[in-house]
Amino acid sequence: GNIEILNLDMKPGNTLKVKGKISADTVGFSINLGCSSRDLALHFNPRFNESVIVCNSKCSDSWQTEHRDRHLSFFRGSTVKFFIEMLSDKFRVRLPDGHEVCFPNRHSYHKINYISIVGGLKVISLKL
Repeated sequence: GNIEILNLDMKPGNTLKVKGKISADTVGFSINLGCSSRDLALHFNPRFNESVIVCNSKCSDSWQTEHRDRHLSFFRGSTVKFFIEMLSDKFRVRLPDGHEVCFPNRHSYHKINYISIVGGLKVISLKL
């Protein structure tokens, strides 16, 4: 099931903790943070069929330049915890094994109020 929250109120210095179980048959999932589904500061998208984590941003419904990280240290069927830290200039995502994926805050957002979690991640808990 997909999740969408419109009043998150995440600011620089905040860390969002997402715990979930990855579906056994999924090709991937995404965690999206921004102002709306059309304007995303962070699109965090592990793709199991490509063995890659794709990060991107979206401005007025247009995707920007992808950032790819080959450190896919978790797998289908596993229970995972992600820590997404918002800093003034970037987002830092800590993966279950401690590896960090950093992605610039391209829109210089000072507040994130939109989050959606889409695809093969069944959310167990969400904490800001």
